[in-house]
Amino acid sequence: MSSSTVASAWRRSLRSALLRGSPCRAGAGASRQASTSSASSGAAAGPASAQSMVPPPSRKGILLTGAMIGLTIAGGAYMSTRDEGTLCGLLFKSTELVNPLFALLDAEFAHRLAVSAAAHGFVPREKRPDPPVLGLEVWGRNFTNPIGLAAGFDKNAEAVEGLLGLGFGFVEVGSVTPQPQEGNPKPRIFRLKEHGAVINRCGFNSEGIVVVAKRLGAQHGKRKMEETSSSTSNVKQGGKAGPGILGVNLGKNKTSEDAAADYVQGIHSLSQYADYLVINISSPNTPGLRALQGRKQLRELVKKVHEARDEMQWAEDGPPPLLVKIAPDLTKEDLEDIAAVALSSKLDGLIISNTTIARPPPADAHPLAQETGGLSGKPLFDSSTRVLSEMYSLTGGTVPLIGCGGVTSGEDAYKKIRSGATLVQLYTALAYGGPALIPRIKAELAECLERDGFKSVREAVGVDCKPKKA
Repeated sequence: MSSSTVASAWRRSLRSALLRGSPCRAGAGASRQASTSSASSGAAAGPASAQSMVPPPSRKGILLTGAMIGLTIAGGAYMSTRDEGTLCGLLFKSTELVNPLFALLDAEFAHRLAVSAAAHGFVPREKRPDPPVLGLEVWGRNFTNPIGLAAGFDKNAEAVEGLLGLGFGFVEVGSVTPQPQEGNPKPRIFRLKEHGAVINRCGFNSEGIVVVAKRLGAQHGKRKMEETSSSTSNVKQGGKAGPGILGVNLGKNKTSEDAAADYVQGIHSLSQYADYLVINISSPNTPGLRALQGRKQLRELVKKVHEARDEMQWAEDGPPPLLVKIAPDLTKEDLEDIAAVALSSKLDGLIISNTTIARPPPADAHPLAQETGGLSGKPLFDSSTRVLSEMYSLTGGTVPLIGCGGVTSGEDAYKKIRSGATLVQLYTALAYGGPALIPRIKAELAECLERDGFKSVREAVGVDCKPKKA
C-alpha cells in the first residue's frame, strides 16, 4: 500500500471517529436521552458534579493523538523492508508514545477512537510466534496463549480482526443485546488514573443482535473464502474469526421482562459465529440482572439456554461451549449455589469476574469513587482472585475458569492461573497501557512459568488451591 493511500485512509478513519464522538453529536444524544430518561438503560446517573469533572475532548488532544498515530503508521510503512520481527517490536514499542495522549481525551471518546483505529487496521499486528510454553487446548480449541481481551472493549464486533492481530489468544465481543439500546446517560466512564482503575455505568449500550450478526457473518464468510482459496499453509489455523479464538458475550435489554428469551435470541442469532458463548448475568448497571445468579434462577436460565443451543444444527466440531460470567460481590453461599449449578448443569466454564460495586482501598479515597457503576482495574485484583480460588476449590478444578479483574502484568496473569484460571482476560490495563502491554505480559508470563519449572500453562493451573504435600 502506498504512503498516499495509507494517509488518505487514515484521514477518513480519523474524521469518521471524530464525528461519531464529537461534542455536537454528543450534545444531540444527550438531549434525546434527557427526553426519554424514564426509558434509559441501566442504573441511575451519579452526582450532577460529574458533568464538570469530565471535560469534553480537547482539540489539542485530538490533533496530537491523530498526529502521533499517523507518525507511527508512516514509520511502519517506511521500515517495511526491515526484519519483520524487529519491525513488529518497534511498532508495538512506538505505541507507548501514542497511548498517553489518549488521557487528554474524554474517556468514552478515547475508547471510541481506539476501537475505530483497531477496526481500520491502524494498530500494530503481531508477527512473532508466541512462546510454546503458553499454548494450550481448552474445549477442543487451540489457544496460542491464554491472554484474552474481556468483553466491553469491542461491544459491537467492529474490530475483531485488528484486536486478534494485536496478539491476544482470544477476544470476547459484547455484551450484545437483542434490541439496540443507548445505555445510560453520559458521562458514564470515569478514570481513576492514580489507581489504574475505571468506573463505568454504561448499561449494556449495544447496536443489537442484527447489526452484530451481520458483522460477524461477513467476517466468517471472508475467513472461509481465505481458507478455500489458499493452496498453501499461509493462513493460520484458529477460531471462527480467523487466527485466535472469538467469544461472544450476551446481555439482556433493560426493559425486557423475560431475560431467558433475550439470551435464547442471542444464542440463535450469534452462536454460529462464536468459538464460545458467555451469558452475562453480573453487570451492576442493568437493574435486576445480578438476581439471575441465584441457584433456582440460574438453573432455569442455563437449562433454557442449553436447550436453545443444542436444538440447532451443528457440524462435526459441535456447538460452542457455554460460559456464565459472575460478579465478585458474592457471599460464600452464593458461590456454593453457582458451583452446584455449574456442576449439575454441566456448564462449560465460568468467567470470574465482572466489575465490582465495592470501592476497595485505595480507590475508595478517590474523588470519583462515589460515582455509580462497576469498578475495574488494579483495585479489583485481590477480591476477584479470591473468588476465583474459591470457585476452583468448589468445583474441584473440573470446570474451566477464566480469570478476569485487575490484571496488569505477566505476574498478575500467573497469579490468576495459580489460583485456578485456565485462561486470563484483561481490559482496563489495555486502556492505560496500550498495545505494548500485550507482548510484555506474554513474555513475563512465560518467564514466570519457566522460572518455577512449569512446562505448560496447564501444569500451573490451580497449584495454589491444591493441598500441600506433607
